[in-house]
Amino acid sequence: MTIADHPAEVLAVPADRGACPFDPPPAYDQAREQHPVAPVRLFDGTTAWMLTRHQDVRAVLQDRRFSADAAKSGFPFLSPGRRELAAGNPTFIRMDDPEHARLRRMLTSDFIIKRVEEMRPQVRAIAVELLDAMTRDRDHADLVAEFALPLPSLVICLLLGVPYEDHAYFQKCSSTLLNANSTAAQVEQARDELNAYIKQLAAAKRESDDGGIISRLIHREDLTCDEVATMGTLLLVAGHETTANMTSLSILTLLRNPDQMERLRSDPTLIRGAVEEMLRYLSIVHTGLPRVATEDVEVGGQTIRAGEGVLLMINTANRDDEAFPDADSVDVGRDARRHLAFGFGVHQCLGQPLARAELQIALDVLLNGLPKLRLAVPFEQIPFRHDMLIYGVHSLPVAW
Repeated sequence: MTIADHPAEVLAVPADRGACPFDPPPAYDQAREQHPVAPVRLFDGTTAWMLTRHQDVRAVLQDRRFSADAAKSGFPFLSPGRRELAAGNPTFIRMDDPEHARLRRMLTSDFIIKRVEEMRPQVRAIAVELLDAMTRDRDHADLVAEFALPLPSLVICLLLGVPYEDHAYFQKCSSTLLNANSTAAQVEQARDELNAYIKQLAAAKRESDDGGIISRLIHREDLTCDEVATMGTLLLVAGHETTANMTSLSILTLLRNPDQMERLRSDPTLIRGAVEEMLRYLSIVHTGLPRVATEDVEVGGQTIRAGEGVLLMINTANRDDEAFPDADSVDVGRDARRHLAFGFGVHQCLGQPLARAELQIALDVLLNGLPKLRLAVPFEQIPFRHDMLIYGVHSLPVAW
């Protein structure tokens, strides 16, 4: 049976969200229960398979018969902008081995656990400084603008060797790249502008090595300037958008679950595990990880034919009761380490050690520094990022 012959009703994606903004769309949960490998219709009328169970998503992510190469026929896209972002000038996350491995290895040493552990005091100092500035002579602020976004932005700028004073510019470009409603032309322009910006920085670093990632890459003889720019752009965008939104969403989740917040305040040793639980529960990539089959493969009792695309819904996989009992509840004491928020297999997130450290430090600093932290507006007024590839909130007004 091919995807066109599947008896289930074809769901259009992305699906509408339900009443709770933290939860996956109800249609995805229903699919996991009834048709865990279900056909979906994309924006251009083409179809793909949507996988929603933890065991199936994990299996495909480590199966080399599924390609991350966005240039392959059948690769699924959710919009013209997403197609331009993935296929127009692909980064190594949209490549297969050996090219994926060649480029990824050039960055491994910058994000290994030992290197990240050495950075913890510096990251904590930045977080404390941001908290002090945010709380000085006032009792309210936008947590996104004044803490959650600046913290990872400052850290990735330090790592890359990018001037933080340019953050407004690259965050504007990032917003265009990650907006689900951006046209292909808008994505192309924002991407080209960021690539040109990184190229200009890299050219200057040929003469003056500052020890940052871009400086190191531009001195390699096996990389072109275009490759350096593409890698730098990927790290710059991914390095601040993901952690910023996880930080603000995690705080909002704890404010909605005050018993869990008090558990963390009374027992700081739970912070590390709580970050894993937040990653599982929130899973900020809500649009699925795209892949395409390179040969016929059976997954979850369904044969996926060569050339058919798949969307791996990590948000529903991480809410699978078979993998995480009572998965729709937040439990900061849960062992959530098998979550798929960073992906799995050879393409799992390169920067996950740094993201974990930033989130652990951010939660610790905020919870201990703001014992009376609360929302400054009704929950219903919080602007969620339903329009963005990386889920979160556009702003988070808080008081203390």
